[in-house]
Amino acid sequence: MSRVKVEQYVVGMVQTNCYVAANADTKECFIIDPGASGQKLAEKIREGGYTPVAILLTHGHFDHVSAAETLAKEFDVLVYAHELEEDTLKSPDKNVGWLMGANESYHADVYLKDNQELQLAGFDIRVIHTPGHTEGGCCYYLPEEKVLFSGDTLFARSVGRTDFPGGSMSQLVRSIREKLMALHDPQDADSDITVYPGHNDVTTIETERKYNPYL
Repeated sequence: MSRVKVEQYVVGMVQTNCYVAANADTKECFIIDPGASGQKLAEKIREGGYTPVAILLTHGHFDHVSAAETLAKEFDVLVYAHELEEDTLKSPDKNVGWLMGANESYHADVYLKDNQELQLAGFDIRVIHTPGHTEGGCCYYLPEEKVLFSGDTLFARSVGRTDFPGGSMSQLVRSIREKLMALHDPQDADSDITVYPGHNDVTTIETERKYNPYL
C-alpha cells in the first residue's frame, strides 16, 4: 500500500496544479510547484496537519513558482530546482511573468542534477531532467510509490507548449519517450506509474503510451 498521499490544489489564473505529497505515516510532506495563493496553501497544509520539508519546482515559469518564496519563509524550508533552470527563474523574459504583467525574478536554494537522488519526507525521489518545455525542466519520480510529478513536460493526452524561450518540441518529445516512457515496463501491469501533471487531469504512463498523439 502506498505511503504517499497526494493532495492537489489548482492555483492562479493559469489553473496550475500545485501538489502536496505527504507521508501518510509521519505527516511530513513536500510541496510541488506552488504557483500562487501562498497563504491559502499554507492554511490548507496546516489544516491537514502536515509538516513541509521542501519545495520542489519542476521548472521556472511564474505560474509554478510565484508562491514558493512565501511558503519557504512560512515553513522555513528550502526551494529545489534543476541546475539548468536558474536562468529561467531569474529572468523575467524566460519565466514569462510578463504574460500577467509581472516583472519578477525567482530563485531556488538548491540546484539539482539529472538522476540525483533526494530523500525527503521519508521518500526516495529521483530527479529526471526533461528539457523541452524549458531548458532545465525536470520531473520528480518516487519509484517505490510509482508516482511521477511531471510539471509541464507531460500532460494527459498532451505535452507542454514549446513556444516560450528555451522550448523545443523535438527535445520535449525525446525527453518523454526516452526518459519517462522508459520508467514503466508495458509487459508488467503492476508497474504502471501515476502521473501528476502541472495542468489538467491525472494520468498514467501506460495511458499516455497508448493514447498520447504526440508520442
